[in-house]
Formats: sequence, structure tokens, C-alpha cells
Amino acid sequence: MIVDCAIYRDGRRSEGPADFSDALEEARAAGGFVWIGVHEPSEREFGLVTQEFGLHPLAVEDALKAHQRPKLEVYDDSLFMVLKPVGYEPEDDVVTTGEVMVFLGDGFVVTVRHGSGSPLHAVRHRLEAEPQILEKGPTAVLYAICDDVVDHYLDVVAELQTDLEELEAEVFSPDRGGSRNTASRIYTFKRQVLEFRRATGPLAPPLTRLSGLGTSGLPVPFVREQARPFFRDASDHLARVNDSVEGLDRLVSDILSAHLAQMSVRQNDDMRKISAWAAMAAVPTMIAGIYGMNFDHMPELHWVWSYPAVIAIMAVLEVLLYRTLKRRGWL
Repeated sequence: MIVDCAIYRDGRRSEGPADFSDALEEARAAGGFVWIGVHEPSEREFGLVTQEFGLHPLAVEDALKAHQRPKLEVYDDSLFMVLKPVGYEPEDDVVTTGEVMVFLGDGFVVTVRHGSGSPLHAVRHRLEAEPQILEKGPTAVLYAICDDVVDHYLDVVAELQTDLEELEAEVFSPDRGGSRNTASRIYTFKRQVLEFRRATGPLAPPLTRLSGLGTSGLPVPFVREQARPFFRDASDHLARVNDSVEGLDRLVSDILSAHLAQMSVRQNDDMRKISAWAAMAAVPTMIAGIYGMNFDHMPELHWVWSYPAVIAIMAVLEVLLYRTLKRRGWL
């Protein structure tokens, strides 16, 4: 359950006690804070953490059930934030999402992670290498997690833009524009963009609130005033991500419309060609049908040149029809 538990004093790490229930008291006594990382805990396992740190039951319920939208909740004794890290699998062109819940309080940080995406040990190691940042307390941890998640968003946007360019080249290629799998690929890509948008869009208001630009203008408890510019920077990066995602969504819709229009034009061309060949086949069929009616009194029946004359008339009419239809672009 507990992936990592450490106490930080003046930005320096020291291992937490064997019984983590004493970690908070020890951290506060030393003027530091404790950071506990948890991965997909059960209700019984997380109950120990809840009891020790006095976490709000509503936030605990969200942390255990997961599948939450990004949000920021303020309770009496803690701050609760939900983020959705996003990863990208280039082999399958699939966007994957996880969840990170952060409990922030007086002298403690508890992170709960669901899914395999965006493990937090890299964030922890980077902070431990920069004690001048880590000494700012739990606020520095919250900012580092937000910054890491948003930076991964930028990487995924770049990957999606590359895939979109490949789709554009496929749709407007004269050889593959009518591929049967193209529409399926476009729809799958749109689903990936939608999944990405669900992670990035709802995160904007929490970051705006942390940066001090919210409508209320009230400071967020348990977050240092000096950290506002850093959260503002993360909010700006997220705004850029959301603009890019919105542009991707519009472009993929336009590409789908262009593909369907191309398919419709090609179908119309095919129908015109079929109609043209049917018209050319109808002329000799009509003439042959007339001379196949077996009437006794037909003036051409006993004429020696009847057969070659009829064949010649058919050939002339076919040539005239072909040239006419070719000139009008039906063939």
C-alpha cells in the first residue's frame, strides 16, 4: 500500500519511522513535513492513513473509488486535489489516463495514485535533488506534481499533432484517400482527443484558483502565498494545452468531413461512369432487340448488306457516345 514514506527537514530527506503513525508528530516537532505515497489502497489499508492525518471522509471516498474529474476541494484540516496524468502509447496510438489524488495539510502530504501512468517517484527524486525548493514545504510538492502532470500533457499534444498530420496526409493522398480504414482511424483519433480533453479541461479552474486568479480572490489554505506565481506558470502551460486540444478536435472534425466529402465525390464519379457504360451498352442492345423480334415483314431481313450495316451503325453510335461522354468527363 505505502510506496514511500519520508520526513523532510529543511529540504533534506530522512526516512520515516517504522510505524508511520508517529511520522506526522515527528515531522511537526522537527519543523518539517511528512510525505506518504500510496498506490491503489484498499479501504482497510487507507483507513490507517485517514485516522492518523484526519482526512475528510468525502475526500477519502473519492480517493478510494477513483474515476474522479480533476478538482480542488478545501476542507477544515486539509486540501484535496485530483489530477489525471496522461500517457501516450505510440505503438497503438492510444491515450492512457491515470489518477493522482493529493491531500495537503499542516505538515503532511499524502499522494494516492491509481493506474500505471505517471509514477511519482520521479517527482520525488527531482525535488530531493533540489532541497532549496523542497524546504518550502508541502506547497512545493503540490506544485511539482501539477507541473509534472502538465508537462506530460505538452508531450502528449506533440504526439497527437504528429498523428494528425499523418491522418491529413492519408486523407488527401490520391492513392489512399478512399481507404476503408481511414474513417475508422479518424474516429478512433477523435476518441483519443476526447479522452485527453476530459483530463485537461477540468483542471483549469483548480490551477487558476491556486494561482490566485479565481473569482473569489481568497487565498487557498495550506498553500503559500509565494507559490502563486509558480501555479500561475503551470496554469499558463495548461491553457496552451487546452488551446491545442481544442484545435486538434476542430481539425479532426474537419478532416472527417473532408474524408466523407471525398468519398461522396468518388461515389458520384463511380456512378457516372457506371451510367455512361450502361448507356453505351443500351444502344446495341436496343438495335439487337429490334432485329431479334422475328417478324416476317421487316424490310431489311432479305437485304444482303443488312448484317454488316447494322454492325457498322452500332460501332458508329458507340464511338460517338464514347467521345461525347469522355468530353463531358463521365468516362
